[in-house]
Amino acid sequence: MTGTGDVFDQIRGATAEVSRRAQFVHLVEANVPLYAASLAGAGFPELVYDTTHHAFGSDAEIVAFQFAMDTINFGSGYFPHLRKRPGMSGYYTVSSSLKERWEREGPFTGAELRGITPDDCAVLFGQEGNDGPAQELMALFAQALNDLGVWLGRRYDDDPLAPLVDADHSAARLIDLVAEMPFYRDVGSYDGMEVPLYKRAQILVTDLAIAFAERGPGAFDDLDRLTIFADNLVPHVLRVDGVLEYDPALLQRIEENELVPAGSPEEIEIRAVSIHAVERIVASLRASGMPATARLLDYVLWNRGAEELYKRLPRHRTRTMFY
Repeated sequence: MTGTGDVFDQIRGATAEVSRRAQFVHLVEANVPLYAASLAGAGFPELVYDTTHHAFGSDAEIVAFQFAMDTINFGSGYFPHLRKRPGMSGYYTVSSSLKERWEREGPFTGAELRGITPDDCAVLFGQEGNDGPAQELMALFAQALNDLGVWLGRRYDDDPLAPLVDADHSAARLIDLVAEMPFYRDVGSYDGMEVPLYKRAQILVTDLAIAFAERGPGAFDDLDRLTIFADNLVPHVLRVDGVLEYDPALLQRIEENELVPAGSPEEIEIRAVSIHAVERIVASLRASGMPATARLLDYVLWNRGAEELYKRLPRHRTRTMFY
C-alpha cells in the first residue's frame, strides 16, 4: 500500500489531493449541501442481497461466488460490444451467467479457476463468435480467474472461506490480501503520486456484507470506512446532477464516445474526484444529523444511474480491468 494509515486513509488522502490539483474534473462545492439534502429527502434503502442475479447456497458457495464475480466485475469499457441478455446490462449478463453455472455445476474448483481459458469464458458468458473487444474481455476474465485460482491455492489450499478467517473481520485487511492479485491492484499514478482506488476490492467487501447481512463471513468491523466504488457510472450521475463539472473538451470526447485511456490524468480525475465528492456529501449529511456512509451513497447513486435520464446520456468509457 502507499502512504501512511490504512487503505481507507490512503484512498481518502490521495483522492482529496487529486481533487485539489485537478485540471479536467471539478467538484462544485456550492452544490453539495442542497444535493445532500435531496438525497436525504429521498430516503436511503436497505441493502438486500439480490438472489435474482447472484448465487445463493451454503456459506462456502456464496463466498466462492462473490470471489469469482468480483474478480471479473469489470469491463464497462467493453460492454457496448458485449452480447447482452434481453433486458440486461453488461453486469447482469455476466452475473446471471455465473449464477447459472453455480446452479448447474456448483462453484469452480481451484483447478478449474487455474485452468479456465478465454474460450471457456466465451461459452460461459454467451460470447462465442463475438470477436473484437468482447474476445479481449473474455481473455481478461480468464486471466483474472486464473489469478484467483493461483492465489487461493497458494495461500489458502483452495478454501474460499479461509481468506475471510485470515482477514479477521477487517475490510482493510481483506483488501490488502486480494490486492496481491494484479487485477485487484487498483492504484493509479497522477502528477507524481500514487492514487489507490480499489474499486473491486471494496465491492467484494460490501457484497459479502450484503450477502450475509453483516454477520458471519460478512461481518467487518470497519465496514463503514469504505469509500464509493469509483467506476464510470457514479461519476456520470454526479456530473449529470451538477455535483461534478468536466472540462468542455473532455465532455465532448465522452459525448462522441471516444475512449478515455486507462491511467490517463482525465480518467484518474474522474474516479478520484468522484470519491472526494461523495466524501463531501457524506460530511454534509452527517453535519445535518443524518447518519450516512459512502458505501450507502454508492448504492443509491449507482441505482439512480439506471434511470432513463442517465442512461440516454453518454458516460465515459475506459477499457480496464479495474471497473
